[in-house]
Amino acid sequence: MIGTVLLGAVLLFALGAVLSDVQGNARSSRICAGFAGLASLGAAVFLFAIILADDFSYSYVVSYSSIDLPLLYKFSAFWAGQQGSFLLWLVIHALVGIILAQSGRMTATGRAIYQTLTALLALLVLMKSPFIPADTIVLDGHGMNPLLQDPWMAVHPPIIFVGYALLAVPFAYSLESMIKAPMDAGFLAPMRRWTLIAWAFLGAGIFIGGYWAYKVLGWGGYWGWDPVENSSLVPWLLACVLLHLISVARERRGAFYLVHLAAVFSYAFVLYGTFLTRSGILGDFSVHSFAGSDIGFYIALANALILLGGLGVLILRIERLPKGALYEQHRSRAFLVLLGMLLLVFIVVIVFFGMSMPLISGLLGESAAVDTSYYVRTSLPIAVPLVLLMALGVLLPYGGGRIARPVWIFVISVGGGILAGLVGATDILSVLLSTFAVLAVAAAIEAFRRQQIGLGGMVAHVGAGLAFLAFILSGTGSQTTTVILIPDEPQEVYGHTIIYRGQMFAESGNEKSYRYEVDGVLYEAVTKLRANGEDAAREPAIARSIVGDLYIAPSPTSGGRAELILHRGKTVMGINDYAYRYESLAFEPQGSGKTLVTAQIALTDGEEVDDAAPTILATETGGTSQPIEVMNGKFRIRLTGVSADERDIRIEILPSEAEEASLPVSASVSTKPGISILWLACVLVTVGGLLAAAQAENRGKGGGSEV
Repeated sequence: MIGTVLLGAVLLFALGAVLSDVQGNARSSRICAGFAGLASLGAAVFLFAIILADDFSYSYVVSYSSIDLPLLYKFSAFWAGQQGSFLLWLVIHALVGIILAQSGRMTATGRAIYQTLTALLALLVLMKSPFIPADTIVLDGHGMNPLLQDPWMAVHPPIIFVGYALLAVPFAYSLESMIKAPMDAGFLAPMRRWTLIAWAFLGAGIFIGGYWAYKVLGWGGYWGWDPVENSSLVPWLLACVLLHLISVARERRGAFYLVHLAAVFSYAFVLYGTFLTRSGILGDFSVHSFAGSDIGFYIALANALILLGGLGVLILRIERLPKGALYEQHRSRAFLVLLGMLLLVFIVVIVFFGMSMPLISGLLGESAAVDTSYYVRTSLPIAVPLVLLMALGVLLPYGGGRIARPVWIFVISVGGGILAGLVGATDILSVLLSTFAVLAVAAAIEAFRRQQIGLGGMVAHVGAGLAFLAFILSGTGSQTTTVILIPDEPQEVYGHTIIYRGQMFAESGNEKSYRYEVDGVLYEAVTKLRANGEDAAREPAIARSIVGDLYIAPSPTSGGRAELILHRGKTVMGINDYAYRYESLAFEPQGSGKTLVTAQIALTDGEEVDDAAPTILATETGGTSQPIEVMNGKFRIRLTGVSADERDIRIEILPSEAEEASLPVSASVSTKPGISILWLACVLVTVGGLLAAAQAENRGKGGGSEV
């Protein structure tokens, strides 16, 4: 009840701020915006409180938390589900609204537009609220998906939603500037600052997601062109387009309409991506998407209102926008930037159609997704000239002139192509992209030295160039093989000596690790276990170096395990030549809705007899069990299920821990050349964006141009 009331307050205060701004009452607008932000923060605090208090009277807490969930992940349970992540988005959006209201830099029109978006988000959260009571009262929750129990995933969603919320600011500035009269260029500077911050945060969120996929998922990649990944990538790329168009518009007023188009589409695609991921359309095509719900229709409606509203204002006011040529001559930075942004828009269109294919094909018949090769095959030919333009553009002034041609940057760029060839690139496009990527890095440094680009722009461009280089090195240069590793026996793989040192089980029983010695250094691949002992998430072992990583991902294996159904009072032979007889079943209440179920089982090999008592702790949401040693530690058994009539039970037969640790294992071993360059590039791109935002006030005071 409290949470719902607070969400209702956010909606009412946001609408109050809109009404105040329409009436020109700035003081009332600031007060309403402040209370909207505080109410959203109060709702967030309340959700945190019920999660930390294990209040399972709320459906959301049941679904995403549990009593034994570690504290860090109880915090991240806030945004683990659809309802909580929407609330997180609302909180960040509303708090930014306070900053806009208090700063006084945005006019009443812009604030009214922004607070309208706040009200829209609040309405969506009310419709998909995390404060819905549970259908039945339970004493423990389902817990969090083990894949999400990672520190990187604890910070990834909040950073993404900061980017989403901040992209609403340039959208509001865009509509504000088109509605007000007279129209001037005053909106460009604040729009650029907010866009830079949004772009940096959204990019950082995408990069962290890629690092998590590489570090945790064990498939060897950092980007799978998953539709949900792409739903964040598209607005980030469009924000990049917006930034560069703002730079052109500050020199060439004829580019104003392009700035407005980019601002509208950047935010509209935030909502479109949200629709795809939360409507259930991608349920069969993405491991990241949320389950389907009726909220998808309302998100689509909100998306349509924002897109059509933004484009409608642009169409109505386009005659009042400044007129003029977009560039003076072809040999100018303005022309090259515009051409480069056109190519980037082509890539956006490619990604848009790829991620939308399940929706498009579903409307035409049966839903289907594109193959990941579609993205590389279609975008690589565009990326090559794009990176070349990125390199040449910074060496030219906006108005035109001769390009700066220091010999050293062209000489060093050849090294990129040679490096690509050395790691195995054979196609001309990959070699050219590597060459131009190094050229872009060198050109950015040279342009900064000549004061033709600011520090933030230089750092971001260096990061972008290194990223393209890393894409080629880690993609074309990667090698993968599957090997069978026998404990303590050295094996040469890709020039490295690998010795499998067996398994170790955590005392908690929720993890086991495969230990690999690579060139004398010990690394561990951690496998997280479900409560029933099954593998839940497999992290690889990564031997890192400056030139590249050696990536070892254990393959799932039965490991000598088998399941057996036992019937009460009957003897059954197992696969290990032991006879099993299920004697009886006992139930012992444990409190908190839990019951300890104990099965009495007699085992014999014809000579020895052992009476085993495996248990399963039954809860209202499932059950947990741990293996026990039998026959003097020769092997283990685990109780995994009981029939409704209690006549049958299911057990799992496992090797002893010592035997399991000494079994040979299969592992996928990969080389990842240049992967460290990619992580450095991600940091540089993010830092560059934030530096540029911090220096935005100093433009024109010796800081150079921003792009």
